Amino acid sequence: MATETTAPATSTRRLGARRTRRLLVHIGLIGFGLIMLYPLLWMLSSSFKPTAEIFRAPGLIPETFTPGNYTEGWTALQFPFHHYLLNSAVVVAGSIIGNLVGCSMAAYAFARLEFRGKRLFFAVMLATIMLPIHVVIVPQYILFAELGWINTFLPLIVPKLLATDGFFIFLMVQFIRGLPKDLDEAARIDGCGHVRIFFQIIMPLSLPALATTAIFTFIWTWNDFFSQLIFLTSPDMYTVPVALRTFVDSSSQTSWGPLFAMSVVALGPVFGFFLAGQRYLVKGIATTGIK
Repeated sequence: MATETTAPATSTRRLGARRTRRLLVHIGLIGFGLIMLYPLLWMLSSSFKPTAEIFRAPGLIPETFTPGNYTEGWTALQFPFHHYLLNSAVVVAGSIIGNLVGCSMAAYAFARLEFRGKRLFFAVMLATIMLPIHVVIVPQYILFAELGWINTFLPLIVPKLLATDGFFIFLMVQFIRGLPKDLDEAARIDGCGHVRIFFQIIMPLSLPALATTAIFTFIWTWNDFFSQLIFLTSPDMYTVPVALRTFVDSSSQTSWGPLFAMSVVALGPVFGFFLAGQRYLVKGIATTGIK
């Protein structure tokens, strides 16, 4: 009888200890998440504070609620802020189309075609991933200056059409290699060539990898500051990151309130695009390169 009475008590203690550990883990994760979110929450709060209050009262709750930062920031620069949003949208759309077309075609060639030097070219492509942009920006600038492309969107879009992002090529190669080759052979029996196999079989099945490429391209291009600062020189061509930089003036007082307000506006498309494609992003990462 003593043994039968002790067993339920032991089981109850173990269950209680397990629940306590789980509770502590959840509390730790919530705390870590709040620490990670604090800079974003601080920026959102500061967008509703007067500039003089932002650094004087660093709390998250504004003492003086100032929604006028958004209207002031929207018209504070030489052009309304939607002008810079439109410029960024043009660059992002061109970059996404370029990466989807160029990288998918290069990936199909590496994954399905046999040609001389394939392994060498693939190794060179992988080596380009390790090259920092600072190494290639000077020769790129000289080339684009000779072509007369400086202060246009062409240097930011045209290279994408030429499959210059090795990371996305590698991602798609790994995904296409996981597709059964029996589909290609069945299509060839029906008289399909590489073009029809690529567009009618490989591309529809590669939707998760394409969505992952589109999402990462959107985020990286939208937030890109360095290359856009180099190639875009006139204010009417500025994109969102470069326009935000103009709020900071070293010779006069910086309008921190409008700057944070427009930073919040600039984050909106990134969050929206990420949330819209999150399902495909998780699926693409889970099924690509883990083989």
